[in-house]
Amino acid sequence: MKVCIISDSHDHRPLMEAAVRAAKAAGAEAILHCGDVVAPSTLSVLKPFGLPIHVIHGNNSGDLYMMSRIANKPGNQVTFYGQDAGIELAGRRIFLVHYPHYAAAMATTGDWDLVCCGHDHEAKTELIDNIKGGTTWMVNPGTVGGVAAPATWVLGDLETMQFDLHEVVADTQVGELAS
Repeated sequence: MKVCIISDSHDHRPLMEAAVRAAKAAGAEAILHCGDVVAPSTLSVLKPFGLPIHVIHGNNSGDLYMMSRIANKPGNQVTFYGQDAGIELAGRRIFLVHYPHYAAAMATTGDWDLVCCGHDHEAKTELIDNIKGGTTWMVNPGTVGGVAAPATWVLGDLETMQFDLHEVVADTQVGELAS
Protein backbone atom coordinates (compact mmCIF):
# COMPACT_ATOMS: atom_id res chain seq x y z
CA MET A 1 0.00 0.00 0.00
CA LYS A 2 1.26 3.45 -0.91
CA VAL A 3 0.46 6.53 1.14
CA CYS A 4 0.75 10.27 0.56
CA ILE A 5 2.40 11.87 3.59
CA ILE A 6 1.87 15.62 3.94
CA SER A 7 2.07 18.25 6.66
CA ASP A 8 1.81 21.96 7.24
CA SER A 9 -0.62 22.83 4.45
CA HIS A 10 -1.52 26.12 6.18
CA ASP A 11 -4.60 26.56 3.96
CA HIS A 12 -2.61 26.43 0.71
CA ARG A 13 -5.27 24.42 -1.08
CA PRO A 14 -3.86 24.40 -4.65
CA LEU A 15 -0.47 23.08 -3.48
CA MET A 16 -2.03 20.39 -1.28
CA GLU A 17 -4.39 19.39 -4.08
CA ALA A 18 -1.48 19.16 -6.57
CA ALA A 19 0.51 16.98 -4.16
CA VAL A 20 -2.38 14.59 -3.58
CA ARG A 21 -3.18 14.45 -7.30
CA ALA A 22 0.44 13.44 -8.01
CA ALA A 23 0.42 10.93 -5.15
CA LYS A 24 -2.81 9.31 -6.31
CA ALA A 25 -1.42 9.08 -9.85
CA ALA A 26 1.61 7.31 -8.34
CA GLY A 27 -0.65 4.79 -6.58
CA ALA A 28 -1.36 6.34 -3.16
CA GLU A 29 -4.35 4.78 -1.43
CA ALA A 30 -4.47 6.99 1.68
CA ILE A 31 -3.37 10.41 2.92
CA LEU A 32 -1.54 11.00 6.19
CA HIS A 33 -1.63 14.69 7.22
CA CYS A 34 0.70 15.54 10.11
CA GLY A 35 -0.95 18.77 11.21
CA ASP A 36 -1.33 22.48 10.57
CA VAL A 37 -4.28 22.14 8.24
CA VAL A 38 -5.55 25.40 9.87
CA ALA A 39 -9.07 25.91 8.39
CA PRO A 40 -10.90 22.57 8.40
CA SER A 41 -12.58 23.46 5.09
CA THR A 42 -9.12 23.21 3.47
CA LEU A 43 -9.56 19.43 3.44
CA SER A 44 -12.57 19.80 1.12
CA VAL A 45 -10.25 20.00 -1.92
CA LEU A 46 -9.21 16.39 -1.20
CA LYS A 47 -12.73 14.95 -1.24
CA PRO A 48 -12.84 14.37 -5.04
CA PHE A 49 -9.84 12.03 -4.79
CA GLY A 50 -11.86 9.52 -2.75
CA LEU A 51 -8.92 8.59 -0.52
CA PRO A 52 -9.14 8.10 3.24
CA ILE A 53 -7.52 11.03 5.06
CA HIS A 54 -5.92 10.53 8.47
CA VAL A 55 -5.27 13.92 10.05
CA ILE A 56 -4.05 15.36 13.34
CA HIS A 57 -3.86 18.97 14.43
CA GLY A 58 -0.64 20.91 14.92
CA ASN A 59 0.22 24.17 16.60
CA ASN A 60 -1.80 26.13 14.00
CA SER A 61 -4.89 24.08 14.55
CA GLY A 62 -7.71 26.42 13.53
CA ASP A 63 -11.23 25.34 14.47
CA LEU A 64 -10.89 21.93 16.13
CA TYR A 65 -14.61 21.70 16.80
CA MET A 66 -15.37 22.08 13.09
CA MET A 67 -12.62 19.60 12.21
CA SER A 68 -14.38 17.06 14.44
CA ARG A 69 -17.75 17.85 12.85
CA ILE A 70 -16.34 17.39 9.33
CA ALA A 71 -14.77 14.08 10.34
CA ASN A 72 -18.05 12.83 11.81
CA LYS A 73 -20.24 13.50 8.76
CA PRO A 74 -21.63 10.26 7.29
CA GLY A 75 -19.66 9.01 4.30
CA ASN A 76 -16.75 11.34 4.97
CA GLN A 77 -13.24 10.12 4.20
CA VAL A 78 -11.64 12.22 6.98
CA THR A 79 -10.58 10.69 10.29
CA PHE A 80 -9.47 13.36 12.78
CA TYR A 81 -7.53 12.04 15.75
CA GLY A 82 -6.57 15.13 17.77
CA GLN A 83 -2.96 15.86 18.71
CA ASP A 84 -1.55 12.47 17.69
CA ALA A 85 -2.61 9.11 16.34
CA GLY A 86 -1.55 5.50 16.37
CA ILE A 87 -3.01 3.71 13.35
CA GLU A 88 -2.43 0.53 11.38
CA LEU A 89 -2.38 0.44 7.59
CA ALA A 90 -1.31 -2.53 5.46
CA GLY A 91 -0.10 -4.33 8.57
CA ARG A 92 2.23 -1.43 9.54
CA ARG A 93 2.03 0.38 12.85
CA ILE A 94 2.10 4.12 12.14
CA PHE A 95 2.28 7.03 14.58
CA LEU A 96 1.36 10.58 13.52
CA VAL A 97 2.40 13.61 15.54
CA HIS A 98 3.15 17.19 14.60
CA TYR A 99 6.40 17.79 16.50
CA PRO A 100 9.74 16.26 15.38
CA HIS A 101 11.12 15.88 18.93
CA TYR A 102 8.01 13.93 19.95
CA ALA A 103 8.30 11.86 16.75
CA ALA A 104 11.94 10.99 17.47
CA ALA A 105 10.99 9.89 20.98
CA MET A 106 8.17 7.69 19.69
CA ALA A 107 10.46 6.18 17.03
CA THR A 108 12.99 5.15 19.68
CA THR A 109 10.35 3.06 21.50
CA GLY A 110 10.35 0.43 18.75
CA ASP A 111 6.57 0.23 19.01
CA TRP A 112 6.06 1.71 15.54
CA ASP A 113 7.17 0.83 12.02
CA LEU A 114 6.77 4.42 10.86
CA VAL A 115 6.52 7.72 12.70
CA CYS A 116 5.45 10.80 10.71
CA CYS A 117 5.73 14.43 11.79
CA GLY A 118 5.91 17.98 10.51
CA HIS A 119 6.12 21.41 12.18
CA ASP A 120 9.61 22.63 11.24
CA HIS A 121 8.96 22.58 7.45
CA GLU A 122 12.21 20.63 6.96
CA ALA A 123 11.68 17.57 4.79
CA LYS A 124 13.62 14.59 6.09
CA THR A 125 13.42 10.79 6.10
CA GLU A 126 15.64 8.80 8.41
CA LEU A 127 16.00 5.49 10.20
CA ILE A 128 16.08 5.86 13.98
CA ASP A 129 17.69 3.18 16.18
CA ASN A 130 15.12 1.98 18.69
CA ILE A 131 15.45 0.42 22.15
CA LYS A 132 14.24 -2.96 20.89
CA GLY A 133 17.40 -3.37 18.81
CA GLY A 134 15.84 -2.46 15.49
CA THR A 135 15.15 0.68 13.53
CA THR A 136 12.07 2.79 12.91
CA TRP A 137 11.45 5.09 9.97
CA MET A 138 10.85 8.74 10.87
CA VAL A 139 9.41 10.80 8.01
CA ASN A 140 8.90 14.56 7.96
CA PRO A 141 7.42 15.55 4.57
CA GLY A 142 8.20 19.23 5.07
CA THR A 143 5.51 21.76 4.19
CA VAL A 144 3.04 20.93 1.44
CA GLY A 145 1.95 24.57 1.73
CA GLY A 146 5.38 25.87 0.76
CA VAL A 147 5.64 28.05 3.88
CA ALA A 148 9.20 29.46 4.07
CA ALA A 149 10.46 26.30 2.31
CA PRO A 150 9.79 24.45 -0.95
CA ALA A 151 6.37 22.76 -1.10
CA THR A 152 7.06 19.04 -0.58
CA TRP A 153 5.34 15.73 0.15
CA VAL A 154 6.40 12.10 0.56
CA LEU A 155 5.17 9.00 -1.22
CA GLY A 156 5.56 6.06 1.14
CA ASP A 157 5.36 2.41 0.16
CA LEU A 158 4.30 0.48 3.26
CA GLU A 159 5.21 -2.87 1.70
CA THR A 160 8.84 -2.00 0.89
CA MET A 161 9.17 0.80 3.48
CA GLN A 162 10.57 3.12 0.85
CA PHE A 163 9.90 6.84 1.24
CA ASP A 164 10.43 9.21 -1.66
CA LEU A 165 10.45 12.97 -1.19
CA HIS A 166 8.77 14.99 -3.94
CA GLU A 167 8.44 18.68 -4.65
CA VAL A 168 4.94 19.90 -5.45
CA VAL A 169 4.74 20.66 -9.16
CA ALA A 170 1.98 23.04 -10.26
CA ASP A 171 1.12 21.00 -13.36
CA THR A 172 0.73 17.92 -11.07
CA GLN A 173 3.62 15.96 -12.53
CA VAL A 174 5.59 14.05 -9.93
CA GLY A 175 8.94 15.80 -9.31
CA GLU A 176 11.15 13.43 -7.34
CA LEU A 177 13.81 15.05 -5.17
CA ALA A 178 15.40 12.08 -3.46
CA SER A 179 14.88 8.41 -2.73
